[in-house]
Amino acid sequence: MLESDQRRQKMSARALPLVMPGQDDDQLPYERDGELDKPHEECGVFGIYAPGEDVARLTFFGLYALQHRGQESAGIASSDGDRISLRTRLGLVSQAFAETDLKELPGHIAIGHTRYSTSGSNNECNAGPMYIETDIGPLAIAHNGNLTNAVALRLDLERSGEVFETTTDSEIVARVIARAPGRTAIDKIRNAMPRMVGAFSLTILANDRLYAVRDALGVRPLCLGRIGRNWVVASESCALMTIGAVYEREVEPGEIVEIDYDGARSHGTGAVDHHALCLFELIYFARPDSEIHGKRLHLLRQRMGAQLAREAPVDADLVIGLPDSATPAAIGYAQESGIPYQEALIKNRYIGRTFIQPDQRLREIGVSLKFNVLPEVVAGRRVILVDDTIVRGTTSRPIVQLIRSAGATEVHMRVHAPPMMWPCYLGVDLAKRNELIAARMTVPEIGTHIGADSIGYLSLDGLFEAIGSGRQGFCTGCLTGNYPVPTYAEVGKLALEPV
Repeated sequence: MLESDQRRQKMSARALPLVMPGQDDDQLPYERDGELDKPHEECGVFGIYAPGEDVARLTFFGLYALQHRGQESAGIASSDGDRISLRTRLGLVSQAFAETDLKELPGHIAIGHTRYSTSGSNNECNAGPMYIETDIGPLAIAHNGNLTNAVALRLDLERSGEVFETTTDSEIVARVIARAPGRTAIDKIRNAMPRMVGAFSLTILANDRLYAVRDALGVRPLCLGRIGRNWVVASESCALMTIGAVYEREVEPGEIVEIDYDGARSHGTGAVDHHALCLFELIYFARPDSEIHGKRLHLLRQRMGAQLAREAPVDADLVIGLPDSATPAAIGYAQESGIPYQEALIKNRYIGRTFIQPDQRLREIGVSLKFNVLPEVVAGRRVILVDDTIVRGTTSRPIVQLIRSAGATEVHMRVHAPPMMWPCYLGVDLAKRNELIAARMTVPEIGTHIGADSIGYLSLDGLFEAIGSGRQGFCTGCLTGNYPVPTYAEVGKLALEPV
């Protein structure tokens, strides 16, 4: 049973429709006030099986390390083997939990979720983990990713009598698993996985066990670690380091890992002919101290910057990076080009986390709320500004102007990813296609639009050369328009059998 009345509060959301990226462009508020023009993180998930440990507290700090993946809500579910306790709230992890909350989350198993809404709105009812009763007992599920057939699945479930309490596809994942045939959680998960089209990395509490599940394409990351004989699951390895866990390996695409008192057991992987890890996990989303595919991302992004310097050289006096995400690539560009790297943009890391909106005068200041420039560094100099992405171009132009106003004689923009020309359907809040500047303008036109003296992007071939891998195994949908799964428009044409 659920030791909380929070789910009753979610009943008010039942009449709200599920809105998915790309389904109806006018229904999604893609650009949130005060945020940078960047792709926005999806979610972070965490799980731990550790008898004798304060699992709620460890989950709190694990989520703290995954805060960059979602800042709208956070939640923790814990279990003592008989009862699941749940706490979810809007806001940052530090705002969502107090000491009293952690004390009300007893047990030796816990999962956690930090969310950025990519399907469903930012309402308290949509905060994860999701809790659901099933014929084998209660489940709590934390989900990172997006289902492209979520609307069709929801309609099927509603026709079968299901009543939804949220507007997110995470609840759809939970209900598909709950209604799947099987006498055990493993049976239900295995039978549900083929029904769900898209991206899902999951941590699940069920029957005194913790489960880690990754979709067959492996779109979103998920890894395993250990604290002594206890096991930990997290979206990224940085969360393992934060709580003192040792990284063991990634959860393989299509794999179900079951964790209980006897340890961790793999139940194999689903058979697919290709994988599709999101490239932007490597370029931007995941923390630079995380490890994916055996590679530390800080060093990988330095290699992207070095490759960019080879492909798009320019005479200049210094290299700077847009903090913090482009700093490694800027260092790599500087090392390869021989042009000195310096810090010139100082980021206010907290202004974007306030719910208080700026007044009109502060709106006009714009990007200065986020960044200040050190004029002593850039004055009278030719500057190379390295960034990871340009989505709409709405903040690139004021940043270029900010640097020029501080005295730079030239500003050359360099981007350590290829142009983003297509929306994402697999868990990234990106933009509508007609909002993407690279879908509307050529590269030289983008440079003119943002006011740069020159502009250069890393090529797709150059990106894979920096990664040290071929194109197979990655999703390039937002760069090429070639998606690894049917999109929302396509999936609506598929014949779906009843759940």
